[in-house]
Amino acid sequence: MHGVDKADDVDVVVVGAGQAGLSSAYHLRRSGFEPDRDFVVLDRSPGPGGAWQFRWPSLTYGKVHGMHALPGMELTDADPARPSSQVIGAYFEEYERTFGLRVRRPVEVSAVREGEGGRLRVETSDGVWSARALINATGTWNRPFWPRYPGQETFRGRQVHTAQYSGRPEEFSGLRVVVVGGGASGTQHLLEIAPYAAATTWVTRRPPVFREGPFDEDAGRAAVALVEERVRQGLPPRSVVSVTGLPLNDAVRQGIADGVLDRQPMFERITPDGVEWADGRRVAADVILWATGFRPAIDHLAPLRLRTPGGGIQVDGTRAVADPRIHLVGYGPSASTIGANRAGRAAVRDIRRLLAGELPAAA
Repeated sequence: MHGVDKADDVDVVVVGAGQAGLSSAYHLRRSGFEPDRDFVVLDRSPGPGGAWQFRWPSLTYGKVHGMHALPGMELTDADPARPSSQVIGAYFEEYERTFGLRVRRPVEVSAVREGEGGRLRVETSDGVWSARALINATGTWNRPFWPRYPGQETFRGRQVHTAQYSGRPEEFSGLRVVVVGGGASGTQHLLEIAPYAAATTWVTRRPPVFREGPFDEDAGRAAVALVEERVRQGLPPRSVVSVTGLPLNDAVRQGIADGVLDRQPMFERITPDGVEWADGRRVAADVILWATGFRPAIDHLAPLRLRTPGGGIQVDGTRAVADPRIHLVGYGPSASTIGANRAGRAAVRDIRRLLAGELPAAA
């Protein structure tokens, strides 16, 4: 345990041990940085697996929306019928052990501040680190986004977010469920719940876009470019998945044919017993399931004042424009698994140049 008054010196602190954090740690090791001596990896989760360890059991590995292997070690012979939380948790655990990444957990990072001598002061539940650079790889799972609608506090039923979804659709037996959200989670929830529920209603802010055919490399690059442009402008990032569309697989086709995936426009208000549209149409509900995504978990960076008036952090590659010591990996265009791998490598390359004095330590 580190004392809270004394800061232990390292070159780099990596915050988060999901895909982005482990990729960054791997590239740090390959570049000659030694764990514990030159860098530390801090993770708030109880075990390996990043956000995957919290996914609902019915999200099997075969249903995962694109999982790219970590650098240096393939994920092979995974059972598609096994829960993704187990498959990826075990894979991450083996990865950490194979490359000796020595992740410290559970460690909560509460604040990153300006330290002494141009260093960063990283305050955590396990004491304080002083670092020359920081790789923020905290992802989004800890910040579920709950939209606000008039009358929300009057609803007499149950409101649940994807982050709390148990994966046991039988819990919705005989209930009327409104699912809000046009992403992959929303469609998966609907397809699982519909056979048990008394009724389901699907509402989204924008009409869903279903993608025919394979999602090839060109399509992936185009999607990442759209997200990248937002973070360059300092706007809050949208997920890469949000610009790729929904894959039109057999289950989705059947859901459309059965009327389960019959999208309705967003309601205007919530009533005590359901939801209501502007034209007065109402749907009764026992449960509102918010599949409305997540926001970047970056509140601990607030003391550094990195946010722009647009609400996001302006990023050039992975480097925060306002403070080149800070790299955001798994943020915006690098939020996909393949993007996180590339961003980890890019962040380490820039940090090596920073520490060698080839890049300015201040914006």
